[in-house]
Amino acid sequence: MKPDVRELSRGFSLLSDPTQLGILRLFAKGPRNVKALCKTLRLKQPTVSHHLGLLRMGRLVNGVHRGKVVIYTADKAAPKGLASNLAAMI
Repeated sequence: MKPDVRELSRGFSLLSDPTQLGILRLFAKGPRNVKALCKTLRLKQPTVSHHLGLLRMGRLVNGVHRGKVVIYTADKAAPKGLASNLAAMI
């Protein structure tokens, strides 16, 4: 089954945005909530939430509710999926 080119393109588009890539790099050091991301990235909460929403829709980030706080992590299968889908297209 060939990967959907539009879906693959969206995934790479998300990785090309500096803020979104920065968020994903922070997840390499461990899970984060929005407040921690805002502090580290020096961005306002609405901006960080917007980028997290895009990353979640692109299935690059997962969020788990812990009370009123959402803890975000990178979806570890996402980079492998992007790479394998790209390889399948070549």
